[in-house]
Amino acid sequence: MKLAFHGATTMTSDLETDVAATAHAGYKALELWAAKVDKYLEEHSVEELKALLDDNNVAPMTFNSIEFIAFRGAEFDQIKARCRQLSQIAQVIGCPSVAVIPSPTPAWDTPWDTVVAEHVAALQDLSDIASKYGIKLAFEFIGFGGFSVRTPRGAWEIIQKTGRDNIGMVVDAAHLYVGGGLFSEIDHLDPKYIYAFHLDDTEEMAKEAYTDAVRLLPGLGVIPLDDICARLKKIGYDGACSIELFRPEYWEWDPKELAVRARELALKVLSPYFAVE
Repeated sequence: MKLAFHGATTMTSDLETDVAATAHAGYKALELWAAKVDKYLEEHSVEELKALLDDNNVAPMTFNSIEFIAFRGAEFDQIKARCRQLSQIAQVIGCPSVAVIPSPTPAWDTPWDTVVAEHVAALQDLSDIASKYGIKLAFEFIGFGGFSVRTPRGAWEIIQKTGRDNIGMVVDAAHLYVGGGLFSEIDHLDPKYIYAFHLDDTEEMAKEAYTDAVRLLPGLGVIPLDDICARLKKIGYDGACSIELFRPEYWEWDPKELAVRARELALKVLSPYFAVE
């Protein structure tokens, strides 16, 4: 398993700092926070971005992310343009995938069939764009209340109905824990179509109260990470894993120290199940 750092874990740092912290801590890869790449490219070329990564021996894991891809109406043209832009960059720098995020449910009584149809159509259109550049789309279910696709089972149904080889999913431990799905849903996934595993933990509180801000370093919270890892191992998953935290407290840490501590704790969680690079 290739372990990656994640740009959201150091949200207030710039891209160069993320790359330096990733290399310092011994990670092989970095999940790129797309807004940081946008900022970097205001003054640098895509070729310079590739050189920055290559010179530090840091591989790009995925772009995170294109948000709210369904129920967009005329705004969907902007989603397609963003997909094309990130796919073009990804092709040049050797980044295999772009993460895409489902939309909030437009109304409380929106039928599931409508949710599925909207996301299937959106993903197929984006697949057509990304495939021209050899890029995969990593569809990430979001467990928080109000989102339309909250579980592995729901995301997998949509992915299968797209009928596209370059559409898979992200399994995020926090979203799995709060989203109301069963951990046993992992058992029915095809590991070929899991493009990333986000490793994180959370505080103890009512699941209705969860936000990204209560995430914790892996192993310091209440998510049964052993169960999740064991199930991923059982189905044969051995792909990329990144440590994705959005906790503002961590943004105040020294990025290199945070990257080191995150790797140490991640290895404690992952090593019983995976050979980690």
